[in-house]
Amino acid sequence: MAVAQYGPLETEDGARHFEIEAARPAKDFLVARLKGVGDRDAAEKLRNTDLFVPRDRLPSIVEADTFYHADLVGLAAAGEDGAALGTVIAIHNFGAGDLIEIAPAGGGEPLLLPFTEATVPTVDLKAGRIVVVVPPAASE
Repeated sequence: MAVAQYGPLETEDGARHFEIEAARPAKDFLVARLKGVGDRDAAEKLRNTDLFVPRDRLPSIVEADTFYHADLVGLAAAGEDGAALGTVIAIHNFGAGDLIEIAPAGGGEPLLLPFTEATVPTVDLKAGRIVVVVPPAASE
């Protein structure tokens, strides 16, 4: 529900802006009425439009070990020994906690690992990298 407090939402290119007039939570999503979108047909034309909040309008993170997903995507992933593992390509949450997806440096299937302190003990945003402890079953 906090998204309604961040000001107008924007398309990825910033060309269009949408102000939330009213919002309510639904089962797995947010139902919102947008200013200037007066009927179902106008709303249907916006289906699958990705909306964004400019970073400078988001609240600052004050808790340690709390990150915006956008800050993690693109980080280099290295093993405990410093060996390159790949690059973080996504963070997912299917209901049981966050998972970090890493595209291997040498290609192949992505690694999908729990995003926990045990598996990812180090996140260094300034250095642009994370350290990953790959469980034995995941590295086979």
